[in-house]
Amino acid sequence: MADDLLWYIPNQTHPGHRGDDADAGHNSLATLTEHAAQLEKHGWDGALLGTSWGRPDTFTVATALAARTTTFEPLIAVRPGYWRPAHLASSAATLDHLTGGRVRINVVSGQDDLAAYGDAEGDQAARYARTKEFLQVVRKLWTQESVTYAGEHFRVTGSTLDLRPVARPGRPHPRLYFGGASAAAERVAATEADVQLFWGEPLDGIAERIARLRGLEASLGREHPPLEFGLRVTTFVRDTTEQAWADAEAKVAQLAARADHEHPGVRRWGRASAVGQQRLLELAARGDVLDENLYTAPGRAGGGGAGTTWLVGTAQEVAAALRRYEALGVTHFVLSDTPYLPEIERQGRELLPLLRGPAGGVGVPPGRGPGA
Repeated sequence: MADDLLWYIPNQTHPGHRGDDADAGHNSLATLTEHAAQLEKHGWDGALLGTSWGRPDTFTVATALAARTTTFEPLIAVRPGYWRPAHLASSAATLDHLTGGRVRINVVSGQDDLAAYGDAEGDQAARYARTKEFLQVVRKLWTQESVTYAGEHFRVTGSTLDLRPVARPGRPHPRLYFGGASAAAERVAATEADVQLFWGEPLDGIAERIARLRGLEASLGREHPPLEFGLRVTTFVRDTTEQAWADAEAKVAQLAARADHEHPGVRRWGRASAVGQQRLLELAARGDVLDENLYTAPGRAGGGGAGTTWLVGTAQEVAAALRRYEALGVTHFVLSDTPYLPEIERQGRELLPLLRGPAGGVGVPPGRGPGA
């Protein structure tokens, strides 16, 4: 089915993120290594390591986990401003060389606590103009002998990497993943990224965005191989349809109760400024369940990011939903659910074989929403 089937490792300073167990050793080296080892064991290609100021440094965590595994591929989230492009290009090339070509990079331009690490907040246009230059410099340093680049935000002169990333057919260097739903973000993705990551939107929204990005590729004169597409979403899998929806409703109720306890009357993500997050939150106005089994209620209960919408059902029903995204052109999937470790095993055992096999074996009746 897909080019890549990845998970998510919660490298969080504070436990309890999105409903996972709040144990004292949740981000110890032993626990994080267990995540990566179980991902290898159960057939996942690797995992996304998210980033924001105050969280464990993603590159440090990725390096530690790669050193303790053999096939695990970290998708390392990085931010322009926290990283200079030449520094990132060198660090990623080194780790890619040491691991035999297992590095992926996810460039994040969303707002963060920039002043905490000495960066400055520009307007959206400036932020994405910087990201465009960042991607250009990194790619050039990975692929060219000597790079001189004079941009508005970054400059290098006669810059050469003696140690290059591992190149193989279809993968000349680590893939550059990118997110963002604003017009400025889509222009960057269409010209400079390798993979555009989407949140869990309904099929019509994803189809619309893919068509728009394909149009931008043509109109803006993309110079790289065609842009690929990925989906980052929560997959909520149970043995029966009825059990899946009962458990999903119960979990949403728990999220809502916790959100009200921590921030009475306020939903944590309700005033998110990112265009992509706002698109997810607005889906609830269309109904609690969209398409066959895309559950929008978690967003109203305080869920954010990939936890805003869930694909709910049996392994067969969730696989069928993912196949529908594949039919639109999505070939990279970053999935997860909590508690993370048990779900790595459950979904690796039940869901992944359906996604690795031929599409014809996944046909199931339509999913059913809450109360069915």
